[in-house]
Amino acid sequence: MLTTDDRKLIQQVWEKVLRHQEEFGTEALERMFITYPQTKTYFPHFDLHHGSDQIRGHGKKVVTALGNAVKNLDNLSQALSELSSLHAYNLRVDPPHFALQLLSQCFQVVLAVHLGSDYTPEVHAAFDKFLSAVAAVLSEKYR
Repeated sequence: MLTTDDRKLIQQVWEKVLRHQEEFGTEALERMFITYPQTKTYFPHFDLHHGSDQIRGHGKKVVTALGNAVKNLDNLSQALSELSSLHAYNLRVDPPHFALQLLSQCFQVVLAVHLGSDYTPEVHAAFDKFLSAVAAVLSEKYR
């Protein structure tokens, strides 16, 4: 699914993301909650106010998990297996309500805003494929 060029672009951009993990993750979650307010229902125990500790903490977890996926592009299933199991078996997130696609869209907006001209159409396409692959792997346990 990911070409050699896609992989290079993802890894190059990720070097820039590393310095802003919590910030980018927080912003992506906040954008998701504003743009898709129905997603708030999946976080009933969170303080959903701007910049809350829970949103910042979860945002960092999300971006850290994506970083793990970037490091393991050749074996996403193994790299994300525990996270997939957590969502399917422990948290019991219903597949249609797994907001990964929505969060992926918001994360791409965050990248575009912060990376500016470095977020080229090629980078966008590569991240779109990458985030789709991550979403597919995370929902594997539901099949």
